[in-house]
Amino acid sequence: MDKFGKSQPITRLEDQRFLTGFGKYIDDIAPADALHAFVFRSPIAHGVITNLDVSNARESEGVAAVITAADLIAAGISMDLEGTVVKNRDGSDGAKPPRPLLATDRVRHVGEPVAMIIADTMQQARDAAELIEFDYDELPVQLALAPGDTDIHAEAPGNLAFDWEMGDAEKTQAEFDKAAHVVKLEVGDNRVIVNSIEPRGCYAEFDGERLHVAMNAQGVWAHWNRLSQMLNMPKDNIRVTNPDTGGGFGMKAMAYPEVYVLAHAAMTLGRPVRWMSDRTEAMLTDNAGRDLVSWAEFAFDADHRIQAYRVHTDCNMGAYNSQYAQPIQTQLFSRVLMGTYDVQATYLSVKGYYTNTTQVDAYRGAGRPEAIYVLERLMDRAARELGVDLWELHHKNFIPVDKFPYKTTTGETYDVGDFSRVLNHAETACDRAGFGSRKSASEAAGKLRGQGLCFYIESILGDPSESARVEFNDDGTVCIFVGTQSNGQGHETVYAKFLSDQTGIPLDKIIVVQGDSDLIKQGGGTGGSRSVTVQNNATLATVDKMIESFTLYLADKMGVAAEDISFDDETFRATGSNLTPTLLEAAEMAREDGRDDLLIQEARATLEARSFPNGAHVAEVEIDPETGKTVVDRYVVVDDFGNLINPLLAEGQVHGGVAQGLGQALCEHVVYDEDGQLLTATFMDYAMPRAVDMPFVKFETEPVPSTANIMGMKGCGEAGTVGAMAAVANAVQDALWDRGVTQADMPFTPHRVWQMLNDAPKAAE
Repeated sequence: MDKFGKSQPITRLEDQRFLTGFGKYIDDIAPADALHAFVFRSPIAHGVITNLDVSNARESEGVAAVITAADLIAAGISMDLEGTVVKNRDGSDGAKPPRPLLATDRVRHVGEPVAMIIADTMQQARDAAELIEFDYDELPVQLALAPGDTDIHAEAPGNLAFDWEMGDAEKTQAEFDKAAHVVKLEVGDNRVIVNSIEPRGCYAEFDGERLHVAMNAQGVWAHWNRLSQMLNMPKDNIRVTNPDTGGGFGMKAMAYPEVYVLAHAAMTLGRPVRWMSDRTEAMLTDNAGRDLVSWAEFAFDADHRIQAYRVHTDCNMGAYNSQYAQPIQTQLFSRVLMGTYDVQATYLSVKGYYTNTTQVDAYRGAGRPEAIYVLERLMDRAARELGVDLWELHHKNFIPVDKFPYKTTTGETYDVGDFSRVLNHAETACDRAGFGSRKSASEAAGKLRGQGLCFYIESILGDPSESARVEFNDDGTVCIFVGTQSNGQGHETVYAKFLSDQTGIPLDKIIVVQGDSDLIKQGGGTGGSRSVTVQNNATLATVDKMIESFTLYLADKMGVAAEDISFDDETFRATGSNLTPTLLEAAEMAREDGRDDLLIQEARATLEARSFPNGAHVAEVEIDPETGKTVVDRYVVVDDFGNLINPLLAEGQVHGGVAQGLGQALCEHVVYDEDGQLLTATFMDYAMPRAVDMPFVKFETEPVPSTANIMGMKGCGEAGTVGAMAAVANAVQDALWDRGVTQADMPFTPHRVWQMLNDAPKAAE
């Protein structure tokens, strides 16, 4: 791996413009003369529309248009947003009710878009919305993850979206029948709102021939295809761009109605139109995350080795299928169902239910945090019920090193792993030996202290293929065009540094170009921890092609045979030649010789297989029993990310992921009332983690290079979240166990923890 040994933890290049106010976000770059869009939304969770009269709004001052579903249908716009479905256990497809761009005959959640008002100013658009006559007959609101009295969709009787299974039920049951010990646990995974620092937004402009849509998304290509399909326009007549994007976390990867309605408005009016969500609007309409309940059980033999694992999950779809909602808690959950444990009898069954709430989809980790959370909560419970050491229980059940590559029961092939080595490193890093004295000190101060362990594994997801194009410019700079999309991860730094390391091109000469369908015709976007691994794999393929092309060209210049020329990642060299050109110098030679064909190099590459990041998270919490306040006092992460391209950026990803997992564990929680009204629709009501809530996160690595790619990398974008929830939850459970609390579920708000302590019988009594 000497080829990749030069990468160092350099600071993020893009931060200079972000921190000095020169970032270019949607609201910064929308055309100055753009009209403003405001979305009129349903005030109720469930009802039949009896009247929608927008005539007064259309006559209001400054209003250019008021668009309803009827207008879209009349214009030939496709009304149904796509949603992937899974196969039910009987072989049929999961339910696929239509999800209209604008409500037609019925509304199914508070905030569902009903009409879009376009006006000269935002205030005029808001004022016009007040003039809309909207009448409805309310229907019973369905919130339970169970068959309801009223069907939300005719296509889903009993509100059942799907009934899915994976695994060998009979084989698994046989192991349970002969088990020496069975351990069971119900595990809730609370709904959260993504709350990216920049809400969703977009603008559209039309010059009479071509449509340009700019959006703060996680890639342009899926949206490019969808716009073509929904608007019935050739793709060549559409350009989609992503400017700087302030966070995505899966939520901004998906399709939303506003983009298509806005595009139609711009084409109809011949004026640019802009829209930006406000925070409450985002909370009402952005795809939510998590929201499921699982019942999990282990079958152990007499030696405490897991023989079988069985899980049933009920999960919330919200009112509609979002783009990948059905696969999240089924197919993606199953990717790491059995985690790092050597078990060959598993069974997973999942039911999805529609409710009168905002749709649910991918949120940082997309199914893998949910799976690991259930698994590691059950491991913690098993150690308690069996009376064995939790850490030793992990070691005993880990997949042995000599079993790799290891095929799991759900069809994944883990290429490499040394989980015991990672866990041993974590034991030292967290000073497990000193926990007893820290616990005694907390007790002396009237506090409860607990330690929680989570050992996770996750899978990188998404398209394993990606392209890279390198162009040598007249001014001596070099552009690298990439098919992923940064949402704040530091891609401009890591891609430029990687190209520089492999070619010797000075870092300050490299420009990373992303997010433009006119410039980059194909790309997989960002999601599933794929970006750096897949994109750098494509960059390597491009560099190899580039070196080969320039070597053939330089043979005549250097007066040697091509096979005698070598490239040392900085210069071309050959015995018998005094010429030692760099790539930039070789490019300038080619330009002078009219060899423009050498100045653009492009290749596409496909990863051989997925990689599987893994690691140990160890959290320590201190709880004030008088108030229920929980403080995460210590936090240690030891990850196996394989070879790191930029350790500093990897650590930043872990810190961010831990913050999001910790937020869900401690304070984030979505609450609807019985009428389906969102009670947590502002930051006054929805608690986000603050700096004071974050402990110092000690981050160390124990790399086992992946064999699934030439770089030996494993993705790191979502790993922090995958491990954080169970680590914190298990720490809280540990602190409360001796006080008689045997069921501790997120979020661990002061009131909930105080209630747990006061409702539980004290073990000492």
